[in-house]
Amino acid sequence: MYQLHHNPYSQHCRRIISLLEEAKLEYKTIPVNLGEGEHMSPEFLAINPNHQVPSFSDNELKLHESHAIMRYLCDKNNLDNWYPKNLELRAQTDQWLEWIQCRMSGAVVNIVLNTVFMGDNGDQAAIIRGHEMMAELSVILEAQLQDNNYIAGDNITIADLALVSNVFQLSMAKAIPEDKPALRTWYDKMMSLPGVRASLPEM
Repeated sequence: MYQLHHNPYSQHCRRIISLLEEAKLEYKTIPVNLGEGEHMSPEFLAINPNHQVPSFSDNELKLHESHAIMRYLCDKNNLDNWYPKNLELRAQTDQWLEWIQCRMSGAVVNIVLNTVFMGDNGDQAAIIRGHEMMAELSVILEAQLQDNNYIAGDNITIADLALVSNVFQLSMAKAIPEDKPALRTWYDKMMSLPGVRASLPEM
């Protein structure tokens, strides 16, 4: 059975849970209390020296990056509907996975970490940078979703699971971009998925 060291407030963990649930794959979660610093404990560092979640295991295989984990699960379980084997469709999916990680993730962290989790100790300059970046990125998202049902084309993929976990993260800081109707329609559609709902923290 797959094992996932996990915290529901991590968007990177939630995207994996969403896939596992939607694909009806058996798995076990091992909670990691980030607030108590369990990710910095010697025991956890022996599992993941990056002191981050998620950390995934399948027998002897250990993986620590969310997109690598989702790709592995799709390839191992023939989840072609989530991660297409068609070269062009896979390239589109990969492109958006990289965009989400390389372009969007930093803005999300700057906003949510400093607004929600750091409280009075939050870096106000980082919050401003995050909002400025999201203002730019939301235009790109809106344009893509105006012309497509999902972020990588007509069909849902793991790129959508990655993206919705980020947008939900923004919701915790009341920072989902406004005046983006295509993004909102897509987000509401994604939030209706049972797997996505199962991944959410209790709030």
